[in-house]
Amino acid sequence: MTDALTNLESSVRHGYAQVGDVRLHYAEAGEGQRLVILLHGFPECWYSWRHQLAALGERFRVVAPDMRGYNLSDKPPRVEDYRVGRLVDDVTGLIRHLGAREAAVVGHDWGAVVAWAVAQHYPDYVSKLAALQVPPAAVWRKNLSLRQLLRSWYMFFFQLPAIPEWWISREDFAGLEKMFRKTARPGTFDAEDIRVLKSAMREPGALTAAVNYYRANFGSFLGRRLRAGGYTKQERVRVPTLFIYGERDFAIVPETVEGVAAYVNAPYTEVRLAKSNHWVQQEFPAEVNAALLSFLEE
Repeated sequence: MTDALTNLESSVRHGYAQVGDVRLHYAEAGEGQRLVILLHGFPECWYSWRHQLAALGERFRVVAPDMRGYNLSDKPPRVEDYRVGRLVDDVTGLIRHLGAREAAVVGHDWGAVVAWAVAQHYPDYVSKLAALQVPPAAVWRKNLSLRQLLRSWYMFFFQLPAIPEWWISREDFAGLEKMFRKTARPGTFDAEDIRVLKSAMREPGALTAAVNYYRANFGSFLGRRLRAGGYTKQERVRVPTLFIYGERDFAIVPETVEGVAAYVNAPYTEVRLAKSNHWVQQEFPAEVNAALLSFLEE
């Protein structure tokens, strides 16, 4: 274990929450009165927020769960167990388990998909929303283009049975390591980071569960809205929102995230990082932490 990982583990506490039919593992930092929930994406775990836990924990109570199916959390066997509605219920249940009435919800990648949905459907649970890289589903569908579909080729590939799991895990997850190293800013992931992320994917059932996110929600991904005009009142988010986007994202093209502000019927802030790829909070932690702290403290 490196000194950096030792220091991280000394600053966080680990716990479990029984939320409905799943037991979720989480890492926690800070003792503040206000709760912040950090939701990771694919193919990661709570560790994706290693740079944020201590920084935000100085002023807030910060909890980063392993989302259902990942790492040390339960892994329900059915594809339908990973529909967005189930993931939303996990977040609201976790907030209640932690003894809070509301939380600032921060999400990256799949975590952002879920964070947008929680804010849309359960605004009373969300004091503030911060989404990294992924726009709300309605914006995604409105902007969906051939260019984006080509970038999202893996979502189609993930609909196949068994083959995606073999492909990702072959040669000791060599493809996973290559993806992290080749797409991220140089130096973002060291050997220990890769080891931890691989270990999370090696947990029994974790890889299939992670791919099941795409299998369970594929129809929503393709269900483009063709309606002219803006978003309905019911579709809009009604809580203060921060959107952070790294403009070199290998998976999400810039035009796909255009017009997010029109979806938010509340104070809205957008931060763009011109040199960041998809793993924005890990590639530029200082900049992301500054943006989050400024937003959360307003």
